[in-house]
Amino acid sequence: MDFYFIAIYFFVYGFLGWCTEVAFAACKEHRFINRGFLNGPFCPIYGFGVSLVIIFLTPYRSNLILLYIASIILVTLLEGITGWAMDKIFHNKWWDYSNMPLNIGGYVCLPFSVIWGIACVAIMNLIHPLIHHVLTLMPHTLGIVLIVLFGILLIIDTGVTTSAIFKFNKQLEHMEKIASELHELSNQLGENIYSTTVRALEAADDLQEKARDAVVDFHEKQQDAADNIHARTEELKQRYTELKQHYNELKQHTGRITRRLLRAFPALESRRHKDHLIAIRQHLRERLKNNI
Repeated sequence: MDFYFIAIYFFVYGFLGWCTEVAFAACKEHRFINRGFLNGPFCPIYGFGVSLVIIFLTPYRSNLILLYIASIILVTLLEGITGWAMDKIFHNKWWDYSNMPLNIGGYVCLPFSVIWGIACVAIMNLIHPLIHHVLTLMPHTLGIVLIVLFGILLIIDTGVTTSAIFKFNKQLEHMEKIASELHELSNQLGENIYSTTVRALEAADDLQEKARDAVVDFHEKQQDAADNIHARTEELKQRYTELKQHYNELKQHTGRITRRLLRAFPALESRRHKDHLIAIRQHLRERLKNNI
């Protein structure tokens, strides 16, 4: 098969896949959501998936049963490998079918695979012949120019999106470190309060046992110790407040691309920093609610 047409199919079906996702989200959420991994109107997985079906399954187009079964297998493999690879690269799970029956790792599930199979049969026998005919009417030179132009835009978009994801992962990692230090400071504050209470009780017992001439000296020493504990407690409280403020700032200052990805992938889950991703989502929901 001509590489020229394969490249064009990739971009055409990537765009149509994006349109499908946007339409589905609009019906579900009643608002526009830029669905897809990239910022532009393009879903690579649709472009790859339909292109692979066209390349490998065109000879079986007349055999609907074989085409249907082969489409299910091919598209399911692509979706599963893509989901697994993105999970390993970015340490995030971008979609999750865990609540669906007969799923594998949450990456693929039988109900959606059945839908993909039906869609591929419809594309091969109804949609693709029309699209191919329209593409044959386009001047070859124009097609090459568009392939190069869209290819450059795709590379730039992929680089920008990938950079934003890695930056967001660092943000979550920073939030994790702050949360750990906050927990440690909380424990130290508790220990200081405990120490102050215990020493006060011990002082009361000791005062009863000490001679009258040593009471004043003992009280002064006990007061010095209490003052030291109080000063240390105030330092810990100040540090705790600063860290809490910094944590909230990180939670609030999420990049535009990251916010779009969180809307596009509502099931996105961080493997390493799940709780902090939930905190960011909650903040974004509250901000959206306040803006309405």
